Amino acid sequence: MKSFRPTPIRHASSLMLLGLLAAGSAQAVSFTQGDVTLDINGTVNGFYVNRSATVTNKATGAESKSDNSAISNGLLPGWIHFTATAKAGEQNVKADISFAPGINSTSSVIGLPIGDNSGGASPATPNPYSQIDTRSAYFQFGNDSWGTIKFGRDIGLFGQQVILSDMTLLGVGGTTNASIPFNTTFGMIGHGYMYVGFQPQISYTTPKLGGLQAAAGIFQPSRFAGNQTREPGVQAMVSYDWSGPAAGKVWGGLVHQGTSCSGTCTSQPFTANGMELGAKVGLGGAEAVVYAFQGKGLGLSTVGAQFLGGADAAGNRTDSKGYLAQVTYKITGDTKVGVNYGKNTDSDGAVGAGSSIYSKGLTLGIYHTLNKYITLTGELNQERKDNVATKEKNRSISLGGVLFF
Repeated sequence: MKSFRPTPIRHASSLMLLGLLAAGSAQAVSFTQGDVTLDINGTVNGFYVNRSATVTNKATGAESKSDNSAISNGLLPGWIHFTATAKAGEQNVKADISFAPGINSTSSVIGLPIGDNSGGASPATPNPYSQIDTRSAYFQFGNDSWGTIKFGRDIGLFGQQVILSDMTLLGVGGTTNASIPFNTTFGMIGHGYMYVGFQPQISYTTPKLGGLQAAAGIFQPSRFAGNQTREPGVQAMVSYDWSGPAAGKVWGGLVHQGTSCSGTCTSQPFTANGMELGAKVGLGGAEAVVYAFQGKGLGLSTVGAQFLGGADAAGNRTDSKGYLAQVTYKITGDTKVGVNYGKNTDSDGAVGAGSSIYSKGLTLGIYHTLNKYITLTGELNQERKDNVATKEKNRSISLGGVLFF
């Protein structure tokens, strides 16, 4: 027999679902036939963003300024999410597929695909409309006695908890010019932490023992140097949460991947490593988050993408580190205000021997739950970047909202 009913969204490890839970009592549409239940849920958002940018040449002092408006997605893209669950003997079985479209367009003629999404880079990319991103496509099985095994593509482990704790998940944050072609802005990615990504993986999550839980897995390797990836990437995470008047969580994570060379290689192989520590605690209407990471060969944290610019051509690795601090407070039951500040620093390696660059950002935000479906958001973000040849100052003001169903 088939049924149709709204049900509360169950906890899941995808970025979108935890974003839904952060927003409040979102609902899913659920169908059941036999012993299989299919849940459908999603989100749509849109923001007006005004971005002012100043780039200064450090050698000459020459400045270039720009001031642009956009209607774009925030840190979350649009999202439609399908989850099938069933019970087979002693095993809980789950399959999950989601797609993330966006509202962004840089077409110079309404209704016609004229323009590009390169942002002025060369060569131009003749694709002025937004992309549809397959975020998750996996299945898993397990139970509460021995844990869960997952096969497929889902959110990674290293960097997972910090992005789910970023208040700008419901807004825009920084790097607002990234919404074309990526369907999202960067929030505090690149100035506070590095992006976790949705990655092909085979991972295992332990059952929860009190508040303690761990996860580890092998991941699709990135060929960032050399010409071979003999071994998969490895990621692991451990967390402990507690309840009570001052409920909270602490976590730590690791990432490791090596590359190799067979014959002649244009870039020397090297190993990338990273570690992270974070904590979150709430008391009354207040909540605080602190986080820090460190990487060797992990990539340019000032960009925010893992394995991009992890070393120079000779294999000399980039040193990266960063931190994020955040405080939010519910001034009423429906309205929350918050501030976060973060900074990422890269040195040596791809930056150049003896050189260092940084990217830091500050966000002030207000988030109002209009009803159980809609959250309205206003943010002010300030960014400062010190590059090898230039300095940047960016200011973004964003107003908009996000709907969850």
